[in-house]
Amino acid sequence: MSRGPNTRLNDLFGLAGWSKGELARLVNRQAAAMGHHQLATDTSRVRRWIDMGESPREPVPSVLAALFTERLGRVVTIEDLGFARPGRTSRRQPGGAKDNPDGLPWAPERTAAVLTEFTGMDLMLNRRGLMGAGAALTAGSAISGHMHDWLHTDPALSMDAPRFNDPLHADPAGYDRYEAAPIGSQEIEALERSVEVFRAWDASRGGGLQRKAVVGQLNEVGGMLAYRHPEHLQRRLWGVAANLAVLAGWMSHDVGLEPTAQKYFIIAAHAAREGGDRPRAGEALSRAARQMVHLGKPHEALDLMKLAQSGSGERTLPRTRAMLHTVEAWAQAAMGRGQAMRRTLGEAEDLFVSDKNDVPPPSWMQHFDDADMHGMQALAYRTLADHDPSAAPVAKRHALEALRLRGTGYQRSQIFDYLSMASACFIADDPEQADRYARLALVSMGETSSHRTWDRLREMYRLTGQYAGYGRIDDLREEIRLALPKSPTRKARPAEV
Repeated sequence: MSRGPNTRLNDLFGLAGWSKGELARLVNRQAAAMGHHQLATDTSRVRRWIDMGESPREPVPSVLAALFTERLGRVVTIEDLGFARPGRTSRRQPGGAKDNPDGLPWAPERTAAVLTEFTGMDLMLNRRGLMGAGAALTAGSAISGHMHDWLHTDPALSMDAPRFNDPLHADPAGYDRYEAAPIGSQEIEALERSVEVFRAWDASRGGGLQRKAVVGQLNEVGGMLAYRHPEHLQRRLWGVAANLAVLAGWMSHDVGLEPTAQKYFIIAAHAAREGGDRPRAGEALSRAARQMVHLGKPHEALDLMKLAQSGSGERTLPRTRAMLHTVEAWAQAAMGRGQAMRRTLGEAEDLFVSDKNDVPPPSWMQHFDDADMHGMQALAYRTLADHDPSAAPVAKRHALEALRLRGTGYQRSQIFDYLSMASACFIADDPEQADRYARLALVSMGETSSHRTWDRLREMYRLTGQYAGYGRIDDLREEIRLALPKSPTRKARPAEV
């Protein structure tokens, strides 16, 4: 059925640089390698896909996704190509549905399919030494607009696994059928413990060293979700998927793979909601909001935070709500809205101290303690100080308290505290103290694999310019120039703790 030109496929086709005949030959060759020897694609068929919006049947969309992923060096999904998945009514509008390219929100069986496909593509890029780049971030307003009603309702688990051997529900592309087998509570407990190990490693050393392992574990969980387990186990498995997807997203963000990170945050929100954990879904979206502030898009972050806070539901604990407020405050600070930021941080403090710990916090909130609370306050005030220098002394006070309270195993957060302190000192005209904390950060940064720490260091380096000619600061500037990676991955706002 013709729907008009498929502009999404056409755009990717132009980036890839193939001719239509070359793409047809590549499809046939790749399909044959996958065991589909009967496929015979030609130039005219490729033309119909691009110019007339014709949607090919499987395995062609999966083959095309793999080909474009390898060619462009970033994950390209079936939706990215402008195609609908099997068994799903297409909502693609003319021009490739640019307002909602991912077709948000997803049904449960599609969440598992997207999870499995996306992680598989990501692992393929890792194996071949490629880095994801070139894709555009989806606007926070678009995400919140399409997911609002969906997140505000609780799911039924009757559809939370793909249906096999059902003619009305086609087997989604990308599933490893041999993985569709039952697992028990012991296996899920082992997966939950692995999440804690990965989370601790990320907090200590940054996202670069264990990202592939997390993505691989998430891919395995996607296969497990292809089997319909008893409801209590299925919920826990969705929870593991959500936690791993947040980690995969955070690690991807930490090393500069921004579109990849955003996709994982969206996957995490879907997985958490399918597991009945709306607070976890809200926290996942707050990660996407932090990413937006870091990339200089605070307006988009506020749109995401409205969804995260309203969609988290009444079961959200006060400490979780406090954390969400600190992210909102950081976005407000980036926009120079000092009064709104202070009001929001005040609400965050009230919520934080009101949490009596009578209800055990979920595993994903156990790391948000007093040190993190002060660290986020320091970051918000330091960010506001770019607009209002009088905020710098307050940033210093919170940064010092965060450093005093910061426990072992949180080296990356400690680096951010050092840099918040150094930046606030420069703004407050205290170069000697700034020099001290900047050097403490430099000593630690070589032991982590976090691009965000380097982004933050570049922001602090900008502040040293006003002290050119000051002996120690000139030495510091030279040390920073020598330490910074030669090819910055991006220009960014100050990174978060």
